[in-house]
Amino acid sequence: MNWFCIHTKPGKESFVEGYLADGLGLDCYFPRLKRKKIIRRVKRIVTEPLFPRYLFCQLDLASSYRAVRYAQDVVNIVNSGERPTVVDDHTIRQLKSWAGENNDIITLEPKPLISGESVKITSGPMQGLEAIFLHETNQSERVAILLKLMSAESKTVISRSQIEPISN
Repeated sequence: MNWFCIHTKPGKESFVEGYLADGLGLDCYFPRLKRKKIIRRVKRIVTEPLFPRYLFCQLDLASSYRAVRYAQDVVNIVNSGERPTVVDDHTIRQLKSWAGENNDIITLEPKPLISGESVKITSGPMQGLEAIFLHETNQSERVAILLKLMSAESKTVISRSQIEPISN
């Protein structure tokens, strides 16, 4: 039995996973991503599909192809040409190890910053500028940085989501 990628209708990944696992007794893997997202100016933690409209299923094509391919809310089994494309076991193991303890939920956490580390501003009016990370502030999700502008240094407080470390 090999792993295959199943293409579903929008928002139907969980339904298809349930049907394939419970109804057909197949081994499925539906990786999800847990991250912070701003929705209507409010920061929320959301869990959404890592690959929207796709999930992985381990099946034997000879016995289960038609049941999976023509299941409700399945668009197709991803293929190259006329044959479904096999997903390498290593790829599935790697995704599962990335998810860690939560077997199908991958959590994105920003890399911790160290005082004195160089950072780049990724959004906002100062986008593209480089600065030095000073410290986190008492306000949640805010950080203090030191900007060098026109031969002068200026301490500024901005959102943590607006900076990222510069890889050296």
